[in-house]
Amino acid sequence: MSRKGAEYGFSTCGAVTVDMKKVKERKGRIVTGHSQGEETWLRSMPNCTVYKGHARFENPHQVRVGGELLEAGKIFINTGARASIPLLPGLDRVPYLTNSGMMEIDSLPQHLLILGGSYIGLEFGQMYRRFGAQVTIIERAERLTSREDPDISEAIRSILENEGVRVVTQAEVLEVEERNRQVAVKLKVKGAPEEVAASHVLVALGRRPNTDDLGLDKAGIEKDDKGYIHVDDQLRTNVPDVWAMGDCNGKGAFTHTSYNDYEIVAANLLDHDPRRVSDRILAYNLYIDPPLGRCGMTESGVRRSGRKALMGTMPMTRVGRAEEKGETQGFMKILADAESKLILGASLLGVECDEVIHSILDIMYAKAPYTVIQRAMHIHPTVTELIPTLLGQMKPLE
Repeated sequence: MSRKGAEYGFSTCGAVTVDMKKVKERKGRIVTGHSQGEETWLRSMPNCTVYKGHARFENPHQVRVGGELLEAGKIFINTGARASIPLLPGLDRVPYLTNSGMMEIDSLPQHLLILGGSYIGLEFGQMYRRFGAQVTIIERAERLTSREDPDISEAIRSILENEGVRVVTQAEVLEVEERNRQVAVKLKVKGAPEEVAASHVLVALGRRPNTDDLGLDKAGIEKDDKGYIHVDDQLRTNVPDVWAMGDCNGKGAFTHTSYNDYEIVAANLLDHDPRRVSDRILAYNLYIDPPLGRCGMTESGVRRSGRKALMGTMPMTRVGRAEEKGETQGFMKILADAESKLILGASLLGVECDEVIHSILDIMYAKAPYTVIQRAMHIHPTVTELIPTLLGQMKPLE
């Protein structure tokens, strides 16, 4: 905002600079406050004992933590996930960062090279470009965020490139080596050789569950070839009275899906409320700026399904709130079933769309037709006020 000051009619009287040490200190205060608050709450809870250590199953109902052997009638696994490190030639011989290490540096990289063009890579890439680093993103696929529709991917790429981020797609990493105190990455880009040297490398090539060393075999708990624990629709493993929640079960990779896992298990165990994983609607945000809000099916998914559908789109240039903020990049897209008028999914890429997406998500959970929102009177001036207008322009998906 400070760098764009002239557009709004103010001056910062000089170049905008970033103090990375203070950025990290602030991040540390927030994270530490949350984690210490959670631990204090747990330790003060009646009948709750907190153990710190690496837990491993001894059998289906016993877990050893250090020298302590714990036994329980019900066991819940919630061990999370970590960055996946691929077997790239030379990567094990050079310094590199993951999402965790990236949060710990307190200096500005001269050139940040990111391996991976999905959510973690894009969020860090834009962030550090705005801090002032040169940023290059390397993606093996034909486009960024390959799970999204092509038009969304292209719009995201445009947003990043407009800020000076270099995006290289269809790029295969051949070798990584340290040279002259930098990391050199040899690539094959669309079949042609290329080399990129950077001061820092961030590996953002997916996540893997923390299930390698839990003694699952001793308990007879099954997992798939990627390490995710097999669970049913109510998050029970194949072993009676053992549940798996959060990133380790492969049913979601977000804080909100992990918390919803807890709600499902608690509802079934304590309230006799038969909630299921299959009841929830896919929803997540990509926190670049402007953000992408996503729920339900993509346009590509709807087309593959072969069902008759309606689709409405609207550029953010039509949104008064976006124009007033000077943030008109992106567009909104909503799909609905042609017969029932139920919303199938939405991709909202634009200012405040990480919040706007919930108006779509809630109507989907209510199983109400999109005409309910279409006829609603929304408040001016907001981003959400254009959703009824967009829904009034729904046309058959050809």
